[in-house]
Amino acid sequence: MKTVIEIKKLIKTYQVGDIAVHALRGVNLAVQEGEFVAIMGASGSGKSTLMNLIGCLDVPTSGSYILDGKDVTSMSKNDYANIRNEKIGFVFQGFNLLSRTTALENVELPLSYDRSMRIENPKQASIEALTRVGLGDRIDHQPNQLSGGQQQRVAIARALVNQPAIILADEPTGNLDSLTSIEVLAIFQELNNQGITVVLVTHEPDIAMYAKRVIKMQDGQIVRDSIVENRHDAFIDLAKAKQEKIQAEQSDFLDGVNSK
Repeated sequence: MKTVIEIKKLIKTYQVGDIAVHALRGVNLAVQEGEFVAIMGASGSGKSTLMNLIGCLDVPTSGSYILDGKDVTSMSKNDYANIRNEKIGFVFQGFNLLSRTTALENVELPLSYDRSMRIENPKQASIEALTRVGLGDRIDHQPNQLSGGQQQRVAIARALVNQPAIILADEPTGNLDSLTSIEVLAIFQELNNQGITVVLVTHEPDIAMYAKRVIKMQDGQIVRDSIVENRHDAFIDLAKAKQEKIQAEQSDFLDGVNSK
């Protein structure tokens, strides 16, 4: 099986005045193609720093990082930008959509920075990405015309449009209600079933249960690396949640009728 993320002895130290903050302390990690990994940890554990380094948004103090077969440890800023655009799809908690542009235009945006011109027809690729997340009929809608869950779907489509090796999702359900969160996780599971590698950062244990593997971080180190037993199936949970919602609405309606 192909290794898409290979990290060895990764150290990240920030200098804050006279104080050295050791965010990562010699992290070793390998992620295989097609895995669905959740990274967990309390605030200050190093999970966000690790995510930034995996996403080539920051550079390590020392150690090595090979992404999809390329050693990216000491690349230039321009090289990092190219790697991000070609290899990584990002999904954030806050959606990060441009408010006065359509869903289609938001998804097309990363392709405007693609110097390799790998995608021959950006508009068609963007339509296909939106259709893939169930928004083929919403391509002309602006963010304020979409629900929170639909906005996150646009963000996922934007992450997919460059055909990345991995998708990095940073607290992607943090701004969503429980039902919508399951809908988004169902998309991630379906994409993963199609062979896309997914790395998700979360502080919620129940969200991590939808991944295949959980990395627990503490004080800048990985303290646990385990396979998820009794993994949750988002499609099954979504069906149950919708049924429970229908039953609750019916019960509320009958209570209202009986009270009259």
